[in-house]
Amino acid sequence: MPWQEFCLVLPRELAVTACEFLEAKGAQAVTFSEGGGEELFEPPPGEAPLWLETRLTALFDQGVEFEALAADLADYLGIQPTWESKVLTDQPWERIWLEHFRPMRFNRLYVCPSGQSLSDPESVGLILDPGLAFGTGTHPTTALCLKWLSNQNVSAKTVIDYGCGSGILAIAALLLGAKQAIACDIDPQALMATRENARKNQVTERLTCCYPEAMPAIVGDFVLANIVADPLIALAPTLTAFTRPGGWLVLSGILESQIQSVEQAYAKEFDFQSPMREDGWACLTGVRRV
Repeated sequence: MPWQEFCLVLPRELAVTACEFLEAKGAQAVTFSEGGGEELFEPPPGEAPLWLETRLTALFDQGVEFEALAADLADYLGIQPTWESKVLTDQPWERIWLEHFRPMRFNRLYVCPSGQSLSDPESVGLILDPGLAFGTGTHPTTALCLKWLSNQNVSAKTVIDYGCGSGILAIAALLLGAKQAIACDIDPQALMATRENARKNQVTERLTCCYPEAMPAIVGDFVLANIVADPLIALAPTLTAFTRPGGWLVLSGILESQIQSVEQAYAKEFDFQSPMREDGWACLTGVRRV
C-alpha cells in the first residue's frame, strides 16, 4: 500500500509540539532531521537537542487531506509553516536496499546484509541490516574502528563498546574471538538493535547490553567508544576506569581538528599511537599505562 509523506520545517521550540499534533492526527511515524544547514553531532549523555530549524517528516496512510491538516496545524502552533507532501510508491524496499549494499571488507572481517554469503572460507562475516541505530560500517568513524579491531588479537578478551549504536563493534569483537562484550548506550533503540543484531550473529550468550548507569563493575581489555569529541572528553574519567592497565582504548567519531583536545583529556593515563584518518575523521588508539 502506498504511503503519504508530509514534510515541514519549524523552529526547534515547536518541533516536539508539532510532532505530538501529527501523531494525534494519525501519523504512523514522525522523524526529525536538520532543516537549515546546521551541523549537530552526537550530544552529551542525557541530552537530546534538536536543530534550530528542524525538519519534520510524517508518514500517513492514504486519504489524508493535507490542506486541511496544514491549516489545523497552523492554528494549533500559531504560525503558518511551509509544507510539502508526496505519495511514496510502494516498493520492495528490502530487496532494493540489498541490491545496493554489498559486503564491506575490513581485512578478514566482512560486514554484509542478511541473505548474502562470503566466498572466502577464512573470512569472518558479520550480518548487519539497516535499522534503528547508528553503525553499519559505511561511515568512516565506524570503518576506522573495524579496520583496527580486525587486526587485533581479541581471543578470550573482554571488550566494552561504550555508545554501541547498532552493536557492530561489540559483535565484531565477539565474532573475532572475544570472550565477552558489554554494549552500552543511552538510547533504548540502540540496545534493541544491538540485541537483535547479536541474535542474527549468534553471539547473544556472550553479550551484555545495558544503559550506562547499569554497567557492571568490570574492566575491559579493549574499550571502544565511537561517539564524537565533546562526549569523549567528558567521559574521560569513565572510559579510563573501564580500561584495565595495559588494555587498549579506541576513541572514534573525532574530526581531525579535534585530535589534540581529545588526546589531552586522556594523556595522563594513556600512550597513543599515531591517529588513523579517513575523509576528515580520526580514530585514536592508546594503551593505558601500567
